[in-house]
Amino acid sequence: MNSRIPGFYKLSVEERLKRVAEFAGLDEDDIKAVISHGLPLDVADRMIENVIGTFELPLGIATNFLIDGKDYLIPMAIEEPSVVAAASNAARMARESGGFVTDYTGSMMIGQVQVTKLADPFAAKFEVLRHRDEIIEKANECDPMLVSLGGGCRDVEARVIDTIVGKMLIVHLLVDVRDAMGANAVNTMCEKVAPFIERITGGKVYLRIISNLAAYRLARAKAVFDKDVIGGEEVVEGIMLAYAFAAADPYRCATHNKGIMNGISALMIATGNDFRAVEAGAHSYASMGGYKPLTTYEVDSKGNLVGTIEVPMAVGVIGGATKVNPVAKVSLKILGVKTAEELARVAAALGLAQNFAALRALATEGIQRGHMELHARNLAIMAGAAGEEVDRVVEIMVKDGKIRLDYAREVLERIRSG
Repeated sequence: MNSRIPGFYKLSVEERLKRVAEFAGLDEDDIKAVISHGLPLDVADRMIENVIGTFELPLGIATNFLIDGKDYLIPMAIEEPSVVAAASNAARMARESGGFVTDYTGSMMIGQVQVTKLADPFAAKFEVLRHRDEIIEKANECDPMLVSLGGGCRDVEARVIDTIVGKMLIVHLLVDVRDAMGANAVNTMCEKVAPFIERITGGKVYLRIISNLAAYRLARAKAVFDKDVIGGEEVVEGIMLAYAFAAADPYRCATHNKGIMNGISALMIATGNDFRAVEAGAHSYASMGGYKPLTTYEVDSKGNLVGTIEVPMAVGVIGGATKVNPVAKVSLKILGVKTAEELARVAAALGLAQNFAALRALATEGIQRGHMELHARNLAIMAGAAGEEVDRVVEIMVKDGKIRLDYAREVLERIRSG
């Protein structure tokens, strides 16, 4: 199947779903889950505490993605206008030069054990490292299933840090969590080894918990954007100037990186992953050595734009809401990924596409044009328009350049009065 579906946005909701169902092999239950308030109340009541209902977001499909030679339709749950369209357009442009190529460093997460009240923290560090094999063995006793799948605790690190209450020893368990996000497995291992670490160091352990700065679990992606496809040398220059701005100024960089996460977080939500953990990891990683963009841009010898991204990606395709929320299960089926690695690679490519699209818009017509055209649709609905009235109100508002709620009401009244 080909993810390049020209005119996808022009189709009706029913026609779009039919095309996605054909692409992903969705059955009737999958389709029902997507269109009929997919999360049952009794399931929601078991997922979190004090449930009173559910909260939904629009679920859109980003088209045109070619990643490592494979076509993908990418489900995105998000409320912000223009994001899905922008990602799809960027992916279409990247296809002209072969799409996205990706890399992945492995599914290694960090568990932290905080050791305090040490008279000799550096000597304690020595003891931890000396007993590395015993710590790994004890950690792996917690999860024989994970070990049988090729995962488990792989290594131990130790750092002495200065804090406002004195020096502490921080022990890191490096755990290969395979296809899970890994929080439960890593936290259990940290709990398991804590008494042993207290015994060999003579200190007192307090926190035993995963780190969301997944610095050993990086996803990377690269795409070449042909200068003629994206609008010529002036557009390439404009994007490079926009990137230089973000690389030099944290105020701009925050918005630059937020644009990346527009895409990644929308995919995380759609697939039932912990988007807050991924957000925290991404911004923390960007802050190592000073807050910088998660993407880079260069101009190659032919004058084409080359974009890359490197981002921590603590994602899973098993555990958590990925297998509980019916819509999350369908989203993973649409995406067609089988492993956490593949999901991470797709997420990186999506983040790069989203960022490129934003920079291109800023360097050309500006970001507001696309945003406001789609915002007009929301205003039309707020004004009370329904069905074809929405399209007519939007058309008039955009033509007149008045994207306001009061004007939407005025236009709707004119339409209804004939």
